[in-house]
Amino acid sequence: MNDFVVLLVEDEPADVHLTRMAFKKSRLLVQLCDVGDGVEALAFLRQQAPYQDAPRPDIILLDLNMPRMDGKTLLQHLKQDEDLKRIPAIVLTTSEAESDIVDTYNLGCAGFVTKPVDLVQFLQAIQNVEDYWLTLVKRPQ
Repeated sequence: MNDFVVLLVEDEPADVHLTRMAFKKSRLLVQLCDVGDGVEALAFLRQQAPYQDAPRPDIILLDLNMPRMDGKTLLQHLKQDEDLKRIPAIVLTTSEAESDIVDTYNLGCAGFVTKPVDLVQFLQAIQNVEDYWLTLVKRPQ
């Protein structure tokens, strides 16, 4: 099977840990890379220091509320960049606000997932994202 690369853009260490746990339970080979905010994500995606050897992700899981550059601003940058705009960016956030859902879809997110508070439900949500985005959906190479 292919090795899938997932970029997690998340500033909360506990959520990074839970997401890493969820992907370790995967039946797929998933390389989870994580950065703490949108500024780091752009450096990673553009292979700028210190991420010169960063792999190109198959999908981006993106939190909205982060320091320096939030998820909405990062989405704007991604969708304006010819090299990055086709990487599916899935919002993974605690927000359930309709305005966040509308805003992120208007900015070009591929999906919006509210992080469940319950551990089992969180692990299932990550499994659902994996099943859909890494096995079912065809993505451009």
